[in-house]
Amino acid sequence: MLKKKKTEVYALGQHISMSADKARRVIDQIRGRSYEETLIILELMPYRACYPIFKLVYSAAANASYNMSSNDANLLISKAEVNEGTTIKKFKPRARGRSYPIKRPTCHITIVMKDISLDDEYVKINSLKKPRWKNKHTAMVYHDMYSSGGVWDKK
Repeated sequence: MLKKKKTEVYALGQHISMSADKARRVIDQIRGRSYEETLIILELMPYRACYPIFKLVYSAAANASYNMSSNDANLLISKAEVNEGTTIKKFKPRARGRSYPIKRPTCHITIVMKDISLDDEYVKINSLKKPRWKNKHTAMVYHDMYSSGGVWDKK
C-alpha cells in the first residue's frame, strides 16, 4: 500500500465581522499566487479585509513550516474561499420608543496552501513547459511611421 504525502495545509478563520462580498474582493486577487507575492499584495491593498486575510495566510504558512517543514518560497495558495457566516442582530434605540434593527454580517475564510516542492504533478508539468524567450522563429519588426509614408505625411 502506497502512502500519499501530505502536500496541503489550511488555515480557517470563522466569524470574522465583515461582509463576505468585501472579503471576496480581496481573496480573488490572491488566489493562485505564491506566498511571498501574496504578502506584498495584502500589505499594499487599501481594504479593511486585508488584515484578517493577511493573518490567515501567515498562519497557514506557519502550519506548513511546522507540519511539513516546508520552505516559504515553495508555498502556493491553491484554494481560497469565503463563505457567509451568521448575522449578528442588534436593536438600536430610536426616538419615541422605537427601535431600529442592526444586522452585522460575518464570514468564514479558508486558505489552503500547497507545497510545490512536495507535489510531483506540479514539478512534472512545469518541467515540460518550454521557455517563452527561446523561440527562434520570431523576429522583431520595426515600423517607423514618419519615414514609411504613414498617417503623418498627409497635408
